Amino acid sequence: MTIEPSTNVQNAQNILDINSDMGESFGDMIVGDDQLLMPLVSSANIACGFHGGDPMVIERTVDMALTHQVRIGAHPSYPDRENFGRVFMNMETTALKSTIKYQIGAMQGLVHSKGGHLAYVKPHGALYNHAAKEESVAHAVLEAVSEMDDQLSIMGLSGSVIASLSKEYKIGFIRETFLDRRYQDDGSLVSRGESGAVIEDPMQAVEQLMLLLTQRLVRTKEGGVVKVEADTYCIHGDNPKAHEILVAIHRWMSLHGIEIKKWK
Repeated sequence: MTIEPSTNVQNAQNILDINSDMGESFGDMIVGDDQLLMPLVSSANIACGFHGGDPMVIERTVDMALTHQVRIGAHPSYPDRENFGRVFMNMETTALKSTIKYQIGAMQGLVHSKGGHLAYVKPHGALYNHAAKEESVAHAVLEAVSEMDDQLSIMGLSGSVIASLSKEYKIGFIRETFLDRRYQDDGSLVSRGESGAVIEDPMQAVEQLMLLLTQRLVRTKEGGVVKVEADTYCIHGDNPKAHEILVAIHRWMSLHGIEIKKWK
């Protein structure tokens, strides 16, 4: 697909929030390039140490987010560093809540120590996917966030179970859609274990954004389309093509007078 300024985007938003998962490196393990990506996003979902991140990496990522006026969110996960938080763990509800609260508290304290503000929580990996489908997991996440700080919002999959349940808890919900992931006909994400689940072609990511902005639709792996409402658009920080994708998106945005959100 060629990016042309003549593309019809009359119904598009003129200010976008683009988020990315960051602060996921730890020790000698480098995950993504936060320094390169941070200037190109407006919200950063910062790892809390249970799937990725260590204290120095997390603090450095918080500093970068504050420097670039990027909104900060906690990115808690199952305690599963071995699998990068991408494998479901059958945890008792009380234990899961405590695990999530611990991670939020650590991130909140670190952000506050820098004079910043923790704005939201976005579960990571398997926790994100199961909170999107399973009521028990969604309730655990919502209760943990509510008990920690009822001013925090939750970022999650548009049209998901946790999106619906958030209303019961009177918690603000940030509807997320993905520019570098394939969708299924039911609106869920294609499993990373399947071929083609992750989009690495910058032009395909731009095309996905264009369709979302103009028609609120995303193409599915099965060949159909599904309607998606979005408040924020994600590019994964560990996607090897993340920088190329973000550069292509910014170029397309500039051609159409669309700006990235800045948070004070």
